[in-house]
Amino acid sequence: MEACNAVEREVDKVLSKFSTISEHADRVLRYITNYIEALKKEYDDGPSDHELTATQILILKQSINKVRSTVQKLTTDHRDLHSTVSKVGKAIDRNFVSDFASTSREDVFSTPEQVQLLNQEAGLKVEDEGKEPFSELNQILDCLKLRDLGPALQWACAHRESLEAQNSSLEFKLHRLQFIDHIQRGPAGQGEAINYARTHFQQFVNRHEKDFITVLVVELQSLMGMFLYLPHGISSSPYSHLLDPNMWVEIYDVFTRDACSLLGLSVDSPLSV
Repeated sequence: MEACNAVEREVDKVLSKFSTISEHADRVLRYITNYIEALKKEYDDGPSDHELTATQILILKQSINKVRSTVQKLTTDHRDLHSTVSKVGKAIDRNFVSDFASTSREDVFSTPEQVQLLNQEAGLKVEDEGKEPFSELNQILDCLKLRDLGPALQWACAHRESLEAQNSSLEFKLHRLQFIDHIQRGPAGQGEAINYARTHFQQFVNRHEKDFITVLVVELQSLMGMFLYLPHGISSSPYSHLLDPNMWVEIYDVFTRDACSLLGLSVDSPLSV
């Protein structure tokens, strides 16, 4: 309701200003018209061969300047009114969010049967083997949304060589999140976290180039430092940033980007601008 009131206030300003300008314009134009007509009548009533005196010429010049200044003032008023009108549009944009999603229904195309019918209507033939990689990726992404790293880790392990070829850090970041998940359980998860680190982190030191190893050592130092604060809680430690929920957003984006790269696809929609 407040949004409607905000827009209504701007509309009221426009109507008030329009009324003031309209009344002023009518009054001024009537005055100028009557004044010019009176001058014209005065000159028409004089002799046809009468020459204008210096005083009459001055009056004419003053009249012309008066007309010119009046027109300029009306133009300025009109410009100000246009500015006030534009504020109504800005108020609408500011107080009402356009929900374009409401113009479509995703459920219309959500079931396999509906997708199949749509493909048939469009004359598209999509082989099952062509859909399989995309189905797998969508299932993994759904699991990541639920903070289940298992399927993503299996996929990264199966595609390890291809990921290494493009200098991807996906597998390490997945193991890092899994390690943090263990250590977040407190002292009770300390043993499991240590075993996980010994089992999975050593492989990255042996596989990657020197530049990556330098970054890796810094990352591992931070992860190992978390053990020092287990008794008192990591959330109040210098390593609390490793518990940031945005790390799950990051891993979702990294997986999407690297998986699309392996499939030769663009991460962004071709329809995006």
